Amino acid sequence: MRKIVAIGGGVLRDGETDAMDRFILDYSGAAKPRVLFVPTASSDSEEYVEAFNEVYGAKLGCDVDVLYLLGRDPSADELAEKVLSADIVYVGGGNTLKMMRRWRRLGVDRLVAEVWDKGTVLCGVSAGAICWFSHGHSDSMSFYSDDDWKYVAVKGMGFVDALACPHYDSDTRGVPRREDFRRMVLKRGGPAVAIDNDCAIAFRDDSYQVVSARAGAGAFRLRRERGAIVEEPLPNNGEWSPISEILNSGG
Repeated sequence: MRKIVAIGGGVLRDGETDAMDRFILDYSGAAKPRVLFVPTASSDSEEYVEAFNEVYGAKLGCDVDVLYLLGRDPSADELAEKVLSADIVYVGGGNTLKMMRRWRRLGVDRLVAEVWDKGTVLCGVSAGAICWFSHGHSDSMSFYSDDDWKYVAVKGMGFVDALACPHYDSDTRGVPRREDFRRMVLKRGGPAVAIDNDCAIAFRDDSYQVVSARAGAGAFRLRRERGAIVEEPLPNNGEWSPISEILNSGG
C-alpha cells in the first residue's frame, strides 16, 4: 500500500499538528515507528531538528533519526541505510526548490520512490507536503530576496499527479497564498489541491482522506472552467474517498 500524508502547515513545537502526527503514527502500523526526519528545506536547521525530536521522540515515543544532506556528501550506503530502514519519512518545511535540487543530485529521490512502493509512510509539512505532487505552489524565491520575489511552481516527485498549495489560508511575507494559487491554476490548469494550515490530505493508493487538527481548517480541489476558477471543499468526514475526485477535476 502506498501512503502519503501532506500537511498544509503547523508548528510542531506548539503541538498544533497533534491530530495529524498521531494519524501518521497509526498509519505506519508500527508499535514504535522508526521516523526519519529530513530537514533539507530548512537548511538542516538544528532548531527544527530539536523541535522534531521533542514531538516525535520525547512526546510520541518514536525512534527518530535525521538525514542531513547539506554541507556534506553522504555516501550512497548511508543514504540507503537511513531511508530504507524507516517506517516513516518526514520531510520538513522551507525552501522546496533547494531541497528538490539536492535530493536529485544525491539520488535521494530514487530512494524515496523505492520505499513509497514498499509502503513506507511519506509525509511532511509545507515543502514536505508539496514535494509528493507533480508541482507545488512555492515561496522558494523568498529565501533569496526579501522584496523582489514571487511564488513559483516547483517540480515535485509526481506521486500525486496534481498541483498543490500548502498554507492556503496564510501568506508569505504578507503575500496571500490563496489568490496567487488561484491565478496559477487559471494559467496552468488542473487538477489542483490546496491545504490550509493545521490540515492534511492523506493518500492511500487510489483514495484520500482529509485530516484536520483545528476546527475550520480544510482542503480544497480547484479546477479551471470556462476561464474561471471553481473551488470546492474536500470532504472532511474521517472517511476515505476515491482519489479520482481530485485527479479528474482538472481543466
